[in-house]
Amino acid sequence: MNAYKEAIEYLYTRLPMFTRDGASAFKKDLDNTIKLCNALDDPQRKFKTIHIAGTNGKGSTSHMLAAILAEAGYKTGLYTSPHLLDFRERIRVNGLMCEQEFVANFVQTYRSLIEEVNPSFFEITVAMAFDYFEKSKVDIAVIEVGLGGRLDSTNIIQPLLSVITNIGFDHMNMLGNTLAEIAYEKAGIIKRNTPVVISEYATETAPVFLEKAHAEQAPIQFAAQVYQTKALGVDQDYQYIDVIDPYGVEDQYQLDLKGSYQVKNLAGVLLTVDELRKQGFEISNLHVHDALKKVQSSTGIQGRWQQLSKDPFVICDTGHNEDGIHEVIKNLAATRYNKLHFVIGAMRDKDLSHMLPYLPKDAVYYFCAPDMPRAMPSDLLREEAMVFDLHGQNYPAVEEAFTAAKTAYEKGDLIFVGGSNFVVAEVLATI
Repeated sequence: MNAYKEAIEYLYTRLPMFTRDGASAFKKDLDNTIKLCNALDDPQRKFKTIHIAGTNGKGSTSHMLAAILAEAGYKTGLYTSPHLLDFRERIRVNGLMCEQEFVANFVQTYRSLIEEVNPSFFEITVAMAFDYFEKSKVDIAVIEVGLGGRLDSTNIIQPLLSVITNIGFDHMNMLGNTLAEIAYEKAGIIKRNTPVVISEYATETAPVFLEKAHAEQAPIQFAAQVYQTKALGVDQDYQYIDVIDPYGVEDQYQLDLKGSYQVKNLAGVLLTVDELRKQGFEISNLHVHDALKKVQSSTGIQGRWQQLSKDPFVICDTGHNEDGIHEVIKNLAATRYNKLHFVIGAMRDKDLSHMLPYLPKDAVYYFCAPDMPRAMPSDLLREEAMVFDLHGQNYPAVEEAFTAAKTAYEKGDLIFVGGSNFVVAEVLATI
């Protein structure tokens, strides 16, 4: 246990972290990752992969596909980021986090390599994940892009297929100021002669994907043009989605992920399963149905329109960019409550003009700052919010804001926690 804690502390304190340091931690090439993986004997070449990018939806899509593959009997790796509570959430096999002993041994064994290459935190965790999947002898690994795609550390893999979920405004200081520019970065994961599934179709971004796919001779399909999906309703346990497949056959799916945005993600997931079947994977419709009913328990995913308690009624969601906030608002509109208590925090480098204007003006806000250097001070966030007629009190810490919301809560109200992954993470930690 001490060796694991020391290993994690070493990585946190020595290496640049995007979550802590922002854009300065983002390495704009793949050189370090290539050096690290070469030193590890290129583990990423020794197992099959699916590569997933997108502004929103890539995490949910990754977890759903991992759940389906595991349900079908395949030993399935899953690499995602960031983690919310435990570093090892990033590296899983069949839903189980990698062992603390593995992390400690990896850091101890390759410490001199780390100090020679001087990678970012993300670069070393990617190499660590590939090493773990190779040692675990996975049949396939679902690899989620960290940021962008073209220059993301994960982009050294040669996947069976690539998946791009949604394109929206986020990290514009690194990815571009238009949807087409952002799509260009995401399209960087499209590989030669490798099928690509685009979950949604948008007129501004479709030409970017089509051009890249044509240049790489990569077969491309837009899931929204193949599968018709429609939300039917939500109850305590599931979200119900109606689906019409390419042959006009209608079916209904039950998802334990209840956010409205899963309706769009599901089309991409189903088309990806079709592509995997073409490549020889034996995945039945029953596997898909059963897996989608238990994604949370089988993969450990958290923070996607997640109900944390019934009384007080608390829901959290990690959506923190424009499209993510629009989906949060849509979900709030479909939820019954008397008064909305909104616990919110943000990062200093976040363009709040893509979030604050869309938030409900009749909510009571509890402005707070996650415990990290990148966090925007709560008093500054409150000042920014007041410009958009959003009112409430500011608190120096997330836990104080959450406690204040619970104190003000009355039966029939809703406490929503969001604005940043790190606000959600700190509330999850208190619960």
